[in-house]
Amino acid sequence: MQRLSKFIFFKILKWSLVGSFPDVDKCVVIVVPHTSWVDFFLGLLVRRVFNEEVNFIGKESLFRPPFGWYFRWMGGAPIDRSKSQNKVAAITKIFDERKKFRLALAPEGTRKKVADWKTGFYYIAKTAKVPIVMVAFDFGKKQVKVSEPQYPTDNMEADLIKYKEFYKGVVGKIPEYSF
Repeated sequence: MQRLSKFIFFKILKWSLVGSFPDVDKCVVIVVPHTSWVDFFLGLLVRRVFNEEVNFIGKESLFRPPFGWYFRWMGGAPIDRSKSQNKVAAITKIFDERKKFRLALAPEGTRKKVADWKTGFYYIAKTAKVPIVMVAFDFGKKQVKVSEPQYPTDNMEADLIKYKEFYKGVVGKIPEYSF
C-alpha cells in the first residue's frame, strides 16, 4: 500500500514532502490550512506515504453499527461531544489509554476563512503532555511540510506565534480560505 501511495503522491499528483514524520508514539498533529474536503483524502494518502498511523476523533454516533468498524479501522476514536462534557479531558483520557495515539486536528475548526485558531489542540497537548507536530498542506507549492515535535510551554501566546509562522505563505486548496 505504501508503494502505491508513494506512486500516486509523487508521480501522479507530483507533490513533494518537506520533513519527515517524527518518531513519536503520541502527539497532536495540527494540519493547516483546512479549506476543502480534499484535505481529508490528502491526509489519508500522506499517512500511507509515511506508513504511519494518524488518528482522528469523531462523535460517538459515527462509531455505532453499521459503519463504526470502518471508522475505528481508519484510526478514529469516539468522543462524547455533548456540551456537558469536558472534551479536553475526554481526549486526554484516550491518550492515557493507548500506547500509540497521534491525533490530527484542524485548529481553524472549519473549512471557511477564519481570523484565528481554536486553541483546543493546545490544551489537549498540554494536558496529555504530548508534543504538537505541525503539518502544512501547501497546494500552491504542491508540498506537504512537517515540523519537528514542539512541546507546548507555559506561554501559549508565544507558542501560537511560532506555530503560525510555520504556516506563513502556505496556500490551501481554496486559496481565499487559507489562514
